[in-house]
Order: sequence, then structure tokens, then C-alpha cells
Amino acid sequence: MCVGMGLAYLGAFHAPHPHDLRVDVVGSGPSAQVLAQTLHDKGDGALDVRTVPDRETAVTALREQTSFGAYLPGPRPELLVASAASDTSAMAVEKVFTNVAAGQDAPLKVTDVAPVSDGDPTGQGVFFLLVALSIGSYASVAVIGGAGAVLPLRVRALLAAGMSLIVSLVGTVFAGPMFHLVDRGLGGVWAMAWLYSAGILLIGVGLHTFLRRWTTLGVMVLFVMLNFTSSGGIYRPELQPGFFGALHAFWNGAGFVEGVRSHVYFDGHALGGHLLTLALWLLAGVAVLVCAGLAEAHRRPVAAAAPTSPAVAEEEMEEAVGV
Repeated sequence: MCVGMGLAYLGAFHAPHPHDLRVDVVGSGPSAQVLAQTLHDKGDGALDVRTVPDRETAVTALREQTSFGAYLPGPRPELLVASAASDTSAMAVEKVFTNVAAGQDAPLKVTDVAPVSDGDPTGQGVFFLLVALSIGSYASVAVIGGAGAVLPLRVRALLAAGMSLIVSLVGTVFAGPMFHLVDRGLGGVWAMAWLYSAGILLIGVGLHTFLRRWTTLGVMVLFVMLNFTSSGGIYRPELQPGFFGALHAFWNGAGFVEGVRSHVYFDGHALGGHLLTLALWLLAGVAVLVCAGLAEAHRRPVAAAAPTSPAVAEEEMEEAVGV
């Protein structure tokens, strides 16, 4: 587990560097085209620089998260960013264009067109909410798995559903009245927290039938090592190695983080895709539970026909509590 955590976290976070980070230069004349091409060439793959005709188009791109910065050249240059999409991406863009403005001997004005809430000044509170929901969910898997030797699968599934409701409600209290990570749309945040938590719990409870004492390692790989690092909560995929960027497209943590951002800060733009991600993970949990039920039904007659030795009984007990 130590090796896995080190590879995951250091591989994802140790050297953030932009690649294909989309930024816009506002203007349609030759000077804007030359500036955009110069930045694109000097970036050597770090930036994907395009021109847009006006400020309104640039703001729209930022609010639709198809761009992470827009530079308006001139005697008083201005940079538009959307920190709610990713504070670290906004900082990376600001660093680039501060140097551009300095080369023109002009101070740079930075305008945030989608600021985060006052209770989450770094924009990373949603990520730590994800961490709390994840720990609550897979810890519940361990508790339910410990009782798996004596409880029918349908009862364990009901317990998983109930625990997902409790975990999501606790997370909503953290996000709203306790820490004010979000200042609107709290009902939608709760719904996504429930989808996210239920997916983890159903998958974990189902996997316990097959993995037994290795269930903890399994859920740690799925919902910590690969999940936290690809969620986009600290660095978006444009600042990460390609492996984690690829996971960001469909992993459940990314679905939650980007879904909350979309719902709270970007008027629900692209929210449907993030909800679909969470729903598919929930359906995957249902599918794993169905497979677990079939496997347990197949084992039952075999176990009834064979006498259980003390050694086997002890091993089964170790497996039941090993998660």
C-alpha cells in the first residue's frame, strides 16, 4: 500500500506542468495573431493558444471551461481567468501572462469572471469534501463487510444504501452550514454526494464477496490511489501526466468534483455528463452486487454439503473482518 500510494500521489502531483492548456488572446488583427502564434511556439506544447474576436467570446469560453485564461493586449493589458474551474490552472495562466505584460512594460490587471465562494478561497475545498466522503464510504464498507459472514447480501445492500445517505448528509453539512464551501446549490451538492457515496459502498460491499480480506486494498486502489489523483481537485488534467488526465474523463471522483463546480459556479454547464459518470458508477455497484449474489448462491449448497473444520471456520472469520 505504501508503494501504491507513493506511486499514485507523487506520480500525479510531484511536478505539475501545463500541457495543451487552452488560453485565448482577444483580438482579430495581425498583432493578436502574431502574439498567439509566438506564445504557442514558445510554449513547446505547454499552451494551446487561440485568438477570439472579443471579450464576450472570451468570457463565454471561460464560463464553459473550454479555456482557462484570456489575454486582452494593449496599453493596459488584462487577463481574464475563472478560478472556480481550477485555482492552480488560473495561477499557471497568470504566471505566463504576467511575463508577457512585463515584456511590454505594462502592469497586468487580472479579472476573475468565476470566483469561488468566500468559504473556499483556494477552490480546493471541494476536493477535501471528496476525501471526507470517500473515507466515510469505504470505512462503511469495512464495517458492513465485517458482518458479511452472518448477514444476507440483500441486508448488506440495504445497509450500504443507508450508510450512503448518512455519509452524503454529513458531507452536505460540511459543505454548507459548517464550513461554507459552497454558497448556493446545496441540494444539488447533496444529490451528487449521495450518488458518489452509494457507488463506492455498493461496489465495495459487492467486491467483499470475491476479495474478502483484500477488499480494503481493492477499494483503496479504486477510490484513493486512482481516484483522488485524477479528480482534478488539486490539479486539472492539463497540469498532470497523461495517465491521470485520461482517468479524469470517467473516474467517479472527477465526476463529483467537476459536477459540483459545474452546478455551483458555472450554471450547470456540462453537468449532465458529470451526473452520468456518477450514475454509471452507481450502476456498476449494482452490477457487482448482482454478481456477488449469484456467487454466494452458488457457494451455499457446496458449503452446506461439506463439513466445516475449525481451521476453515477460523479462516472465514479472518476474511470477514479482514477488510
